[in-house]
Amino acid sequence: MFKIIPQIILALIVLVTHAQHPPIFDAMKSDSSFIKIYDLDITLVKYSYKPNGIRFLVVHDNEDTGVKAGFDYIRWNGGEIIDSQYGGVRDYNFSYMDDIYRIDPNAIYTERGINTRLKKDEFSSGEVEKALNAAGKQIIDFYDPKSLGYILTLHNNGDGGFGISSYLPGYDLSSAADSVYINFEMDGDDMLYVTDLKLFNSLKKANVNVMLQSKFVENDGSLSVYAMQNDLPYINVEVQHGHLEENLRLIELAIAALKEHNLIKKPE
Repeated sequence: MFKIIPQIILALIVLVTHAQHPPIFDAMKSDSSFIKIYDLDITLVKYSYKPNGIRFLVVHDNEDTGVKAGFDYIRWNGGEIIDSQYGGVRDYNFSYMDDIYRIDPNAIYTERGINTRLKKDEFSSGEVEKALNAAGKQIIDFYDPKSLGYILTLHNNGDGGFGISSYLPGYDLSSAADSVYINFEMDGDDMLYVTDLKLFNSLKKANVNVMLQSKFVENDGSLSVYAMQNDLPYINVEVQHGHLEENLRLIELAIAALKEHNLIKKPE
């Protein structure tokens, strides 16, 4: 009986690992960058197959539909995906000097974002903000958007909690939007978020849910704000968990828009 238990545990670990992070297929290569924020260990894994200037970034470790769709795209078309691995949860959770901290990993790319969005005790150390700022820089350096010419992220959301309608006038996120286009035949949770007017117009012509970020958007430390501050075109493919086929379709449309405007640089 006791010999069987470890085998069962091992089998469960393997299943969870494969469910969280799809296995590498033949000829795919991987490279890693390691980040340590006190007692939190983060591994950035870059999976590559026939690099062609297309590179995805996944910053949350609980948004697996995007990861799977990214792998599906790369399997047939080539490209790269950087997957953040830190325990299958959304937020970074760690402790320092007996204080507990929590922050969304999509809030660490500006100093203001870190300062305003870090969940912390009243008398917490400023050293933590410096550590998070360094982590954000390491993620950006590993993704290397300046060599690519753009930032392309993959995100997933829940059913009905957040979507394209969140950016309409009178709704919670309306101040973040410059323009919104809705295809009412699509699920409202499936959308594209961009910072470049040319990309917005191309995706609008493709008749998909798309939002153009306002130039006056709040500095919340997100990659879209970082991209705007650094004059980098940004696309986020945002799809409801489980909508794998739609995730892949929107990825293909996002890449088509980038190619239409010659924003993808082929590797040397």
